[in-house]
Amino acid sequence: MVGLTTKHCSPCRGDVQPLGVDDLRPLQAQLPEWDVVRGQRLTRPFAFRDFRAALAFVNRVGAVAEEEGHHPDLHLSYGQVRVEIWTHAVGGLTESDFILAAKVDEVAETAVGRV
Repeated sequence: MVGLTTKHCSPCRGDVQPLGVDDLRPLQAQLPEWDVVRGQRLTRPFAFRDFRAALAFVNRVGAVAEEEGHHPDLHLSYGQVRVEIWTHAVGGLTESDFILAAKVDEVAETAVGRV
């Protein structure tokens, strides 16, 4: 993750191409706990001891997303959060998706109530 968390997400105007397989590999290697789904999305589940802890995590991730101007899909249920990230405007993955995923991992490292 060194490097990714020091960068900021770039606004996407939709005129860039999603990353190809060769471009995805080095970025994916920096985020081994994230799954790349069909080369188009990043996804990762997070487990928490209860709903309150999961909701607090969602709120902290939401604050980071607002700072970065890049917004993940957050699926919240009792004790679980699944995060999905992709660049909607290009229908695939960009470097910004990996930057945001690395920042989500930073939030998770200090999250209260993770199991």
